[in-house]
Parts: sequence; C-alpha cells; structure tokens
Amino acid sequence: MLVLGSRFHNTPIMSLQTGAELARTKRALIDPRDLTISAFELEGQLLTEHPSFLRVNDIREVSAVGMIIDDSDEIVGLDDVIKLKKLHDLNFELIGMPVVDQHRRKLGKVQDYTTESHGFVIQQIQVKRGMLRSITDTGLLIHRSQIVEINDHQIIVKSTGKKQVVEPVQQATEKLEYSNPFRQPAPQVEPIKIDVRSDSD
Repeated sequence: MLVLGSRFHNTPIMSLQTGAELARTKRALIDPRDLTISAFELEGQLLTEHPSFLRVNDIREVSAVGMIIDDSDEIVGLDDVIKLKKLHDLNFELIGMPVVDQHRRKLGKVQDYTTESHGFVIQQIQVKRGMLRSITDTGLLIHRSQIVEINDHQIIVKSTGKKQVVEPVQQATEKLEYSNPFRQPAPQVEPIKIDVRSDSD
C-alpha cells in the first residue's frame, strides 16, 4: 500500500516492550541515490542523544498508533551507524526540490511523495506547479521510473506525454487498517455458508 510521506511527520514511536511512546519522527532521511527512506530523525524529551535516529529496518510495524519497535535500544545516535552519518551530512531534502524535464522546462517543486508503508521505497513524487499553471493544473504525480537524475539542485524527469498507471494513495485523513500488537487478537469465528439458489432451480 502506498502512503503519503507527510503522514510520517510527527509520528509516535511506540515501544512494544513497555507500550509507551519513546519519541516522534522529525524528518525522513532519504537516500537520493535510490529514493529510499533509510531512517527517521527523531525528537522527544526521553532521547539521550541528539540527533537520534530510527532505522527503517528496526521498525516492526506501522500501525494506527504509530511506528512499533521492540524497545529504546533500537534508537541510535549519529555516530553509531556510518551510513546514517553520511546521509545526514548530505542534508538532502526532497520536499521543495525543483523538478525539470530533460529539455530543462520547469515543472514545479516537490510538494509530497508516496512511499510503501513497509519497504519505505519512494514510488511517486507529487509536484506542485508554478503560480500561473496552478490556476488550471492541480499538479503532477511522477512515478520513480520517470526520474532520470537527482543532483544537488534539481530532479530531472523524462520528457514524455505518457501517463503512468499508479496505485491509489492512502490519504492521511483516512483510517488505516493495521494490526495492533498491543491488543489481543479477536477469537476466530467460523464463516457461515449460505446456499444461494436461483428461482429456476
């Protein structure tokens, strides 16, 4: 399922061991080489290191109550993981980045993105058009396969008129259906079989 990246802003980080909230997400640490979220930078009064991060590999589940992890030991500091330090030092911010096509025509700026709710691979970017075009155009949804290059200044996408067939995005305002590890599973109920016969039988 695809989910808007903005849904993961200020998301509670919940401990499976204690059931308590440990922190909240501050921003996603995105690797521009493959457009994947490697970790989330965290904020909160209970954190002992600043900045602190949660690697996506340590997330057990994303549920309606937040991101579920085993315990606070999953939260790491900047110097604990070399890869995270390198990404943090890149200071790459996807939101607000200019988007142009291969002919250098300006398409707009990244307003949001959609990502898989489990793999955290960014599948689409939402591009907000310029002031004049936004009057007649609501924006663009560009699939990751259309992206040619990402550099320090802009994102370059293919110049094509073909539209990509994309999955519907789970809106942040909708109720997400996830299993909740803090609740006991409901008892299994045997389905009732109904024999439906036509009038001609």
